[in-house]
Amino acid sequence: MTPDHRDFWFLPLGGCGEIGMNLNLYGHDGQWLMVDCGVTFAHLEAKHEPHVQMADPAFISERRDQLAGIVITHAHEDHVGAVPYLWKRLRAPIYTTAFTAAILKRKLIEFGLEGQVPVHIVAPGDRIDIGVFNVEWLPITHSIPEPQAMMIRTPIGSVFHSGDWKLDPSPVLGEPYKPALYQALAAERPNAMVCDSTNAMVAGHSTSEADLHDGLSRVIAEAEGRVVVSCFASNVARLHSLFRIAAEQKRDVAILGRSLRNMVAAARSTGYWPRSLKLIDTFDLGYFPKQNFLVIATGSQGEPRSALYRLAQDTHPDLVLEAGDRVIFSSRVIPGNEPQIEALYRQFRHRNIEVITADDSALPIHASGHPAQDELKQMYEWVQPQLAIPVHGEAAHMAANAAIARSTGVPRQLTGQNGDLFFIAPVPGVRRKAAKVGRLGWDRDALIPVDTEEPAASEI
Repeated sequence: MTPDHRDFWFLPLGGCGEIGMNLNLYGHDGQWLMVDCGVTFAHLEAKHEPHVQMADPAFISERRDQLAGIVITHAHEDHVGAVPYLWKRLRAPIYTTAFTAAILKRKLIEFGLEGQVPVHIVAPGDRIDIGVFNVEWLPITHSIPEPQAMMIRTPIGSVFHSGDWKLDPSPVLGEPYKPALYQALAAERPNAMVCDSTNAMVAGHSTSEADLHDGLSRVIAEAEGRVVVSCFASNVARLHSLFRIAAEQKRDVAILGRSLRNMVAAARSTGYWPRSLKLIDTFDLGYFPKQNFLVIATGSQGEPRSALYRLAQDTHPDLVLEAGDRVIFSSRVIPGNEPQIEALYRQFRHRNIEVITADDSALPIHASGHPAQDELKQMYEWVQPQLAIPVHGEAAHMAANAAIARSTGVPRQLTGQNGDLFFIAPVPGVRRKAAKVGRLGWDRDALIPVDTEEPAASEI
């Protein structure tokens, strides 16, 4: 199954019909371009499964000589996390922006792949040829630095690949989205738009990152004891907001958790962490008056061995929480993680440690990084694709996305699953179950097949 010069195809191996584990292929004239290569995580109660899972790349690894390159849209685990696990099966050059490259290089070092993987750094707005594909990086807003949408062009057709996105006019970190950038695409009438469906069932418009300041400031200021805030480590903008609030309330900041330290290091190396944002050493927390510091900790999903889990267990070496202290969850519950998160809440509350979630706050203290219905409608109206292909969602999410595309005048919509082959040009269509798909899990330093019917969890 190889596209010729008359074909332009889209083949998802992961992330279509599910949230997470994104691995997409575009095919034209004997070559394939991979967009994203991510992992997902088994739910913690699924003890018989490997925790780290990813799409089985067998289809493309068997055609490795046809793989022109790998493009990574941003640095979330479900888009970049599988690269070090699958690199030896793919061995193609990687193209991404500086921040994502900084995160990726740290992962490659952990796998002993330093210096072995060709990582080409591109800037937002760049337009380059990768094999027979012409790829343009289009900056957008999301919950991590440097998220990129893509225009992928071939001599017979083009596709707008959204990646993960939202329309945030005040993203705190990075530039706001630029409507003109997307409005201009309508002039070439892209053959297709492959689009994030995560929040397609959510009415209205997503909350701006800047709108969290007042809510977070209030729940921190009202605390009578120590304050710990847990959020997704990748949300560097949220970290900036917490530092600003800490400064306003004359608190010093410490971070607990390896993923947070890695994220801050990557942000510092790429200019997203100014020298003015200084951290206190966690070893000194025991000497600070409890009202004079703010701790940001990993573990908002109840992950064992995370900083928050150890604080709940009262086994963290650097910080002991006591009755009257406050733990704030500036995060959402990823579906499937409810049992372990509820267990975490109970452990804190049993010790009379106050727990504050987004549902408990009158003002917003968390914002999703994905577009709600009004944003999806707006993007379809700007780009005006001839075909909508919803991805990054379960069946109901993708159906809702397709309905929005239809309501805005997109002539045709196609939904499917991993392994379905979508024909973008010359004639739109879909061939069901064209490629065999599955999952691999990382178990005892080896990749093994995973047989699971249960959806896994992913940071979204």
